[in-house]
Amino acid sequence: MNKVVLVTGANSGIGLSLCERLLSQDTEGLQLCLACRNMRKAQAACSALLASHPTAQVALLQMDTSSVTSVLNAAQEIKLRYNRLDYLYLNAGIMPNPQFDVKAFFRGLFSSKIIAMFATGEGILTQKDCVTTDGLQDVFATNLFGHFLLIRELEPILCHTGRSSQLIWTSSSNDHKNTKKIFTNTFTLTPYNGAGALFWLYKQRPESLDPQAKYHSLTSGLGNNYTRPSKMDIDLETSAALCEKLFQLESEVRRKLKEGEKRSRRGHSNPAGPAAP
Repeated sequence: MNKVVLVTGANSGIGLSLCERLLSQDTEGLQLCLACRNMRKAQAACSALLASHPTAQVALLQMDTSSVTSVLNAAQEIKLRYNRLDYLYLNAGIMPNPQFDVKAFFRGLFSSKIIAMFATGEGILTQKDCVTTDGLQDVFATNLFGHFLLIRELEPILCHTGRSSQLIWTSSSNDHKNTKKIFTNTFTLTPYNGAGALFWLYKQRPESLDPQAKYHSLTSGLGNNYTRPSKMDIDLETSAALCEKLFQLESEVRRKLKEGEKRSRRGHSNPAGPAAP
């Protein structure tokens, strides 16, 4: 039976390198789904993968994790296509471009913080986050909340036949019941090396892994890839509070979405507005 693997943000970088590694390991026994925001880039990535693996089963799915509607629609499509997911890689993410504060730079030149300023950029580099159409901060929605909603929607096929699927998140987040979460840090010199830990996790048995560890992609001085776990300092009380906040936000977002759909249906049923007296 083929393994079903879905990777978000798979059209470039670590996501695409991971897909290449997965197909190199298991071309015939793998159904790979690339869930991406930009379908033009996704198609180019798919073509590149099929060029090196002509017999591979590679499907595309449009999904923007910053959009609640897009995530929910994509989740419904996934459940129509597949009756189970063996691996779900939550890889999609963004980081705002840093802005250089010229005034702060000149103030820092004549302060005691000048060394820290040049060493770390502290005080002179800022990041501006925008707000999505759902009223959420873009980074939060894209990197965390969109994936949280996706997990919630896909629970029936993630827990198919009573076993947990491999759910692999590329940044630390909250624990979630009924699923096996592995936290990974994948920043290295190249996307290929950065995907090392994600590929290594693909080959492990879930029960052999520590759910409270990060699995790092590392490269030795000789250029050899290896994976090293490190224990996370987890505050279970804070984690539980965050999880509860996410559930509350989910309920609020779904309620607003339903209200918007009702208003839209009423508008379509009476497009001309009220009749004149």
